[in-house]
Amino acid sequence: MDQAENIITVKNLVKKFGSFVANDNLSFQVEKAEIFGFLGANGAGKTTAIKILCGLSAPTSGEIEVASYDVYTQTDLIKQNIGYMSQKFSLYEDITVKENFRFYGGIYGLSKSRINERITFFLKELKLESAKDELISSLPLGWKQKIAFSVAIMHDPKIVFLDEPTGGVDPVTRRQFWEMIYEASHNGITVFVTTHYMDEAEYCNRVSIMVDGRIDALDTPENLKKQFGVNSMNNVFLKLARN
Repeated sequence: MDQAENIITVKNLVKKFGSFVANDNLSFQVEKAEIFGFLGANGAGKTTAIKILCGLSAPTSGEIEVASYDVYTQTDLIKQNIGYMSQKFSLYEDITVKENFRFYGGIYGLSKSRINERITFFLKELKLESAKDELISSLPLGWKQKIAFSVAIMHDPKIVFLDEPTGGVDPVTRRQFWEMIYEASHNGITVFVTTHYMDEAEYCNRVSIMVDGRIDALDTPENLKKQFGVNSMNNVFLKLARN
């Protein structure tokens, strides 16, 4: 992989909490506009690594660059160039759809005209013009999910981090959400996603699978299935977990 194409570069990342090793010597790269799956069971170390990549936590050791910026010295620049969406969606329930967009646009430093332009674009894209003045708390979970993703990319970040974004939604809504991910990738945004759903690993360009703080496998879904002699990513995961 050509270094010039990498938007995330991680070499020998270690994160310790006292004697506990949460991230054990992780090394990987992510290419521009790639959909990169970061998989593993609860407690495998995924969220710890994401916090480091987002500039929210310092590594114990290792070399890490995100969007060409160093996680030790340039965390403010990293934060300006990424979007983030958690499982809880980070939306304000007691204000309207439009007000959420306006609030986050202000946080991201967009001009008023750019905020209005992006609000118009996303309301049309999501077919939510008629719901723009509805409180977030009144909306179905699937709508909240799509709004949260749109809010996370309204400033055109280089990378968007999605931390288990599809938890609790039905399969049809999950599929629609992945169509939004494909579109973001097509528009040049790198998507770094964690998920519990192994079928979603099939939608990624490449996936890494963490076990006990280590990356035990990293390749395309097709290559991983061949490597482990199985027909689904769920079975790849089970083989690694049992080992």
